[in-house]
Amino acid sequence: TLDARESDGHLIIGGIDASDLAKEFGTPLYVMDEAQIRKMCAVFRETLKTEYPNSIALYASKAFSCTAIYHIVASEGLGVDVVSRGELFTALRGGINPQNVYFHGNNKTSDELQYAISSGIGTIVADSAEEIDQISDIARKNGITQDILIRINPGVEAHTHHFIQTATVDCKFGFSVQNGQAEEIIKYASEKENVNLKGVHSHIGSQIFEKKSFVLAVQKVTDFAQKMKVEHGIEFTEVNFGGGYGIWYSEGDTKLQPKDYAEFIKVITDTLKAECKEKGLKLPRLVLEPGRSIVGEAGITLYTVGGIKRIPNVRTYVAIDGGMFDNPRYALYEAAYTAVSAERANARATEIVSIAGKCCESGDLIGVDVKLPPVKIGETIAVLSTGAYNYSMASNYNRNKIPPVVLVNDGRAELIVAPQTDEDLVRNDRVPQRLK
Repeated sequence: TLDARESDGHLIIGGIDASDLAKEFGTPLYVMDEAQIRKMCAVFRETLKTEYPNSIALYASKAFSCTAIYHIVASEGLGVDVVSRGELFTALRGGINPQNVYFHGNNKTSDELQYAISSGIGTIVADSAEEIDQISDIARKNGITQDILIRINPGVEAHTHHFIQTATVDCKFGFSVQNGQAEEIIKYASEKENVNLKGVHSHIGSQIFEKKSFVLAVQKVTDFAQKMKVEHGIEFTEVNFGGGYGIWYSEGDTKLQPKDYAEFIKVITDTLKAECKEKGLKLPRLVLEPGRSIVGEAGITLYTVGGIKRIPNVRTYVAIDGGMFDNPRYALYEAAYTAVSAERANARATEIVSIAGKCCESGDLIGVDVKLPPVKIGETIAVLSTGAYNYSMASNYNRNKIPPVVLVNDGRAELIVAPQTDEDLVRNDRVPQRLK
């Protein structure tokens, strides 16, 4: 994604000098590389078309949601998954065909379900009996039959951070296959009026690099499909294996190329074809939900160094003008990142520092033990692989402004999320008359 081969060592993204972007748009600044996003969309679209034509890739909105990203993924032939009314509204505004929208979530509100169904949404991934009842009722009132999937936990533990493991028995998402709950809810949903149960959804975690987890997930889900067919006469016409493909953040991560992601997909499709043949199942439609792998490495965040605090024999803090309000992932689960000087991207990293944010929290760090060349106050620092879950999780903590987002492509830079203003911060504030 990033090219630092200029003779002066300046970091280049989308054909533009990162330090020039910082000067033009200010910092903190999210920068997204359109060519990288499109390249990753094409990997999923083309690999699925070749290996398993009865399929669709959905962009997982939670990674990064704004109107422009939906225009991009729609033009690349992907559908989307959404997890809130806000994401659904933005996706529809961004030109996504509602039939290509899948609505997730463990506690969709009545308002969200009504909005989704009346918008003609393609599929709802249900996560409770009460939700299935609501879907049935709303669909009946709308005079339609609503397609649904049931989220199940097949019992595969992906090797990742425990906060982002999502396929175990003890999880707020889905119904466990192991304890029989999945079987019961499938039977329940199959008998509901105005609901068409297509099959199941399974997502085994995030930031996964090894292929064995996906193989096991396919085997367990097809085992379950076989059981439901043989014992209850219920045949799945669609299976959704979610996402979870890892990206590069720092030294400890594998740097995957497009062909490596194609291999992830091929492992899933090959296993699904083999397992269905062995178990006497018709090949179902296959759905995959890449999010982080589409936008993660396409993004960088630019900051300006505002201070350097050296504590002898302890630590050096490099203070930036951003923090947990634009990237809370270190505070949440000690996520590791790589940082470079935007002006000296080729410079040897001889110092180990902690990058400190400007929020009034001791834990407001972007990273610890980060390798950088000796930096100066006023220098632009680029934190890499921030395209996923940074803008999405941003907040106005300490009444800081959420940074704007710039899309870069072939030497052109355009705002896709405008900068917030002071007025934006107080726009929804109200003062009772008695306080005036």
